[in-house]
This record gives sequence, C-alpha cells and structure tokens, in this order.
Amino acid sequence: MVNTLEEEFNVFCNNNNLEKNINQIQIIKELENYKKDNFKSFISKIFSKKFNHKCFYLFGDVGVGKTMILNFFFEKIKVKKLRLHFNQFMLNFHNFVYEQKDKKEDNIINLFVKDLKIKASLIYFDEFQVTNIVDAMILGKLFDQIFKEDIKIIVTSNTKISELYKDGLQRDQFKPFIKIMEDQAVEYELIIDDDYRKSKENLGARFFCPLNQETNFKINKFFRTITKDKKHTSFTINIKGREFKIENFYEGVVKFKFNELCERNIGAEDYLEIVKNCKFIVIDQIPQFNDTNSNQQQRFITLLDVIYDKNIPIAVTANQNLDEFTSSRLLDKPFKRTISRLYELTSMEQFNETGIL
Repeated sequence: MVNTLEEEFNVFCNNNNLEKNINQIQIIKELENYKKDNFKSFISKIFSKKFNHKCFYLFGDVGVGKTMILNFFFEKIKVKKLRLHFNQFMLNFHNFVYEQKDKKEDNIINLFVKDLKIKASLIYFDEFQVTNIVDAMILGKLFDQIFKEDIKIIVTSNTKISELYKDGLQRDQFKPFIKIMEDQAVEYELIIDDDYRKSKENLGARFFCPLNQETNFKINKFFRTITKDKKHTSFTINIKGREFKIENFYEGVVKFKFNELCERNIGAEDYLEIVKNCKFIVIDQIPQFNDTNSNQQQRFITLLDVIYDKNIPIAVTANQNLDEFTSSRLLDKPFKRTISRLYELTSMEQFNETGIL
C-alpha cells in the first residue's frame, strides 16, 4: 500500500520530534497535488490534456518551516534532481556563458538548459531572491527555456512572486520573468506565528555582545579552545584573478573580521570559494546596518546565505543582541531571514554536531 505524502510527513515529524500544524499539513496536501500533476507515468502524460503548473512556489516569513517541508518533499521525489543555492545556479550559468562567449545569447541559454535537462527533471531553489541586475535581466529568457524543456522547479522564498526584485534597478526588464512565474507556478504562503529557529534552546549560544574588552576576551578564549592542537596556516585563494588571503586558518577553523569579508568588493562566487575551505567560522565585529552601509549589509546577507546552505556553524561578535539589529530600508525583508539564520548557525546544537570539540 502506497502511503500519501501527508501520512509520510506525519511519520517524518514524529520520528524527528518536529512540531507540525494545520498550515504545514495544508501545504503538504498541495504538494501531493503538484506531485500527481507533474510526475505521472509516460502513458498518463500522453492522455492528459490538463495544463500543469511546473513550479511550486512556497513563500512566507522566516522560520516557519518552508525549507523543512520542501526538503522533505525533495527527498521523496524519485527523479533526477538538483538542489542548488540560487547564487550557485547563477554562477554556473555565468561560467557557462563565459566558456561559450563566441555564441549568441539565445543559443547559449538553449545549450545551458539542454545540459541542465540531462542532469535533472526537478530543480529545488531554497530561499530564492534576486538582488543582481545582471541576473534580473536574464532570468525571463532562462526560466522560459527551462519550462519549455519541461524541467520542474520547487522554490522557497520570503517574497511573493509579484514583489521579487521590488525597487530594483531597471525592474521593467524583470517583469517578463514575473509574468512567466505567475503563469507557470502554483504559489502558496506558509503562515506560522513563531520562528522555530528562535526556540529557547537556540538563543544565540555563540553570539557574543557587546563589543568591549570582556567580549573580546571571551571570543579569543573560545577560539583558542576550538583550535587547540590544530596547525596554524595561512593561504591565498585565487578566484578568477581576485586574491583573498585567509590569515587565521586552523585546519578548517577560521576567524575573520567582518570588514575582511564585507568591506571589499566581493560576492557570492568569492564566498563559495572561501567557505569551501571552512568547517567552522568566527566572524568578529559585525556592525549595525543602515542606509549608509547597505552594500556591506548585502554582502553579509549573501555570505550568511552561502554559510547556511553549506551548513557551517559560526560564532560571531556584535555590539547588540540579535533582536536589536537594524537594517537599511531596502534590505529590511531579506535581513530578517539573515537574523533568523544567525540564531540557528550560532546554536549549540548545531555546533555539537560538528565534532570540533
């Protein structure tokens, strides 16, 4: 007897001691419908005349369980599939463009998507957001071709489709992508009152504040403890001609000042290469954010997305508690996700799983 997705989800939550509620169960039921519509047998597809939405787009506030639900669904689908951070996906595309630079744009997109189809019939983008104007201008053509090749996409985001890239530069050139997504996606909002990442056992076990002599002593003592008996080295990473030197490197345990990571003109590609070498990261002296340092804030958001996607625990110092951070106006919404992830990434539970101590 084949269990329904809802039955399997109930077992999954019970086995992992996870809370669930009626809103999450409703999303699971909608995913069941999406699965039936899009992952039929070949014969069923031939005789089906129904238009099937190829994208399942789940949005909602931070910490409501979007990722947990789509992770569960992704594991249950037995097809060729890829789970990619959106920054990594676009980096793969831009690298492909660079390698095929002698070809026209439309041909490059077709070639990229055909190569993608060989690898996957389902792609999962967790925490989808668009902040880069270059990405914004190409996404319409890229996703149009992806859907034409019958590649299915599941997405989590903090933002509804119509508000993606809101207030971004040249947003008119992004509107074709919004139209394609609205046509091809079933869109659902997950609403839950509590951010599960901020539960009592997750209250910033490795979040040190304020920035003073005592905090400096604590973070240095902590770093000495986790690097005990580890060899100190330094090395330079070369990323397409850009050099980034890591000074405080102890067999994968690394310490950076915030300015080293976010004051320089670097981005997702650089962070992916840096994080590739790390298994625990200390970030020292995170500032308050406002409209005057929004560029640094955007880099910090990108950095935390990369760290979170790679599941690397961190310790940080700042001048204020996690719930006292301010934000630039433009980045207020995505920064809520960053704060929520800081709760999780600095939790003692996640640290214990690394086996560093």
